[in-house]
Amino acid sequence: MPAARTEDPLLRGLTDDLRLAHLLADDADSITMSRFKALDLQVTSKPDLSPVTDADTAVEESVRRTLGRARPRDAVHGEEMSDTGWGPRRWVIDPIDGTKNFVRGVPVWATLIALMINDEVAVGVVSAPALGRRWWASLGGGAYAGKSLMSPVECHVSKVAEIEDASLSYAEIGEWVEAGQGQEFVDLLRSCWRTRAYGDFWSYVLLAEGAVDIACEPDLELYDMAACSIVVTEAGGSFTDLDGRAGPLGAGAYATNGLLHDAVLAQLRPAPDDED
Repeated sequence: MPAARTEDPLLRGLTDDLRLAHLLADDADSITMSRFKALDLQVTSKPDLSPVTDADTAVEESVRRTLGRARPRDAVHGEEMSDTGWGPRRWVIDPIDGTKNFVRGVPVWATLIALMINDEVAVGVVSAPALGRRWWASLGGGAYAGKSLMSPVECHVSKVAEIEDASLSYAEIGEWVEAGQGQEFVDLLRSCWRTRAYGDFWSYVLLAEGAVDIACEPDLELYDMAACSIVVTEAGGSFTDLDGRAGPLGAGAYATNGLLHDAVLAQLRPAPDDED
């Protein structure tokens, strides 16, 4: 695997952090696969009415426990539990991205693990054990896919340069209506060659592999985006918010192969209100 190209001292030695992220993902996979399709799976609703399972909480507890031993000085931000720690190094965890799929027995879900250093994603692992696949990246080290760290295949985005030739993946159209971008999104759908709602992490790793060319959602949390963002960018793509700010710190994910990025952002920005 290529060495990291960054000169920031805090970003050196990412190999050990990447290996740790894989170990965290291994433990998460064991937990999630043992609970996937379990007859006694416990499902409750959070205040926003999104589901959470006993597997979600078990994974996050496991990850936090291991990080507490291996990286006791690092902060941790996760979906299911309160933030802990403070400092330039912060682990960002989504124990199960695609919980609704997990609950219904659909195998498209993943554990997302990222390390951010000074608010820049430095390491990301996306592990989808029910699909038998994993994707990972480190800053300056490229993006890879495979069953494990020992069987990597480098990822590269596509070279599609026109929206009318592009394949677009998304999650739910209703999200775009709620975000006030419904018409803009429908217009983009109509402009593309092909559209599919692969949804969640699946859209972004397919983008990194060159299987789709555009992947976007208007309303996401940091834990939804951090790991996916570095996989996309290290594969040669672009991952920004609607205003074009790079990274996963904005309100949503707007990801492309890079060649299409400016055109996609321009098409999705709501038109200004007509002046009287």
